[in-house]
Amino acid sequence: MAKKNYLASMLISDYYHLTYCTNIHPGENWKITFDNLEKYVPLIKKEVAPNENFGLGLRLSNKASEELGFEKSLESFKNWLDDQGVYVYTMNGFPYGNFHGERVKDMVHAPDWTQIERVNYTKRLFKQLAYLLPKGISGGISTSPISYKYWHKTDALKKKALVEGAKNMVQIATQLFQIEKETGKYMHLDIEPEPDGLLENSDEVVDFFHNYLLPIGCPQLKSELGFSQIEAENCIKKYLTVCYDVCHFSLAYEEPEETFHKFESNGIKVGKIQVSSALKILFNDGDTDLIWKSLKQFDEPTYLHQITEKTETGVKTYSDLPELLKEKKSFSELRAHFHVPIFLEKFDGLSSTQDQILKVVKFLKNNKVCDHLEIETYTWEVLPINLKKELASSIVREMEWLKAKL
Repeated sequence: MAKKNYLASMLISDYYHLTYCTNIHPGENWKITFDNLEKYVPLIKKEVAPNENFGLGLRLSNKASEELGFEKSLESFKNWLDDQGVYVYTMNGFPYGNFHGERVKDMVHAPDWTQIERVNYTKRLFKQLAYLLPKGISGGISTSPISYKYWHKTDALKKKALVEGAKNMVQIATQLFQIEKETGKYMHLDIEPEPDGLLENSDEVVDFFHNYLLPIGCPQLKSELGFSQIEAENCIKKYLTVCYDVCHFSLAYEEPEETFHKFESNGIKVGKIQVSSALKILFNDGDTDLIWKSLKQFDEPTYLHQITEKTETGVKTYSDLPELLKEKKSFSELRAHFHVPIFLEKFDGLSSTQDQILKVVKFLKNNKVCDHLEIETYTWEVLPINLKKELASSIVREMEWLKAKL
């Protein structure tokens, strides 16, 4: 069994905990989840961290989380992790239900942050993470950007959803304050903007903090916990943070350095960086017919694959690949929400936003944005056949590529 020195384990550049997200594996219930962990995690650890403890980015569906519970199963899982020299420090709490083998699309947001089911699920995950998290390191859980934009037909309904989402997220901040007070363990909720979410980009995140979270949350915390205004603001900004998914911010055509500085200047913390790569389609650089033919391979029925285009008036979003494939209009550049292997730069006439990952890496070398890095290429089973490789070796290849760049 590996020595339990978690502070010296899988740390890159003496600072970053690096892992992959297990939403890559099917996990509709606890048995399926654990079967996949048992099958893949020891193999991956043996390759990337043979003599160190290995941090894991755990994904639990609501059903898996309920079945894992808080008693013997959770204790047994913790013992298994210890025996393997593995520890959990970050979780993915974005997909609530099944995430593989059936149509997910916009329902990845359901239930959204206006609903008590999302609140209860997230609270349960944090209780489980608090039990699994080793002392001396922080923990985090990434989550939905409030809701799916097109479920709210008017600006008034969108605003109502943002208000309800803020109220419910502040409940999580209160829970995390109390957990840290009782256990000494610091954890944060990492809000993950993505195309067609109610929060899509850095400007919308800043607006959500300034016009919803702080004005709604501060009175709540002052009343419930007896905080001053400053203490309430600090509490919200400490426990409610951002998950910077490189793929998603690439789709917003944001430059990493500018976005990180914007968050810092507004007192907003980044809790986790999800290292992921989007499809980049450069029409001026190649055979247009080949490009459309190659892009067609990525049209699959499970996940939403929004397409974005940078225009003179801002970023235009197309809701899914079929919307574009129907007409095949003329473009200079598009970006597609399809997480492709991070070690790929070009393939079949298409490119990736790997350059954005390299810009993030360059910034991280001189700036301590956060200490959680998680590779999140969850699309292996729906990739075009010529990109599919054996799963464990593919995950190892991604981790080794990123370690080398860092």
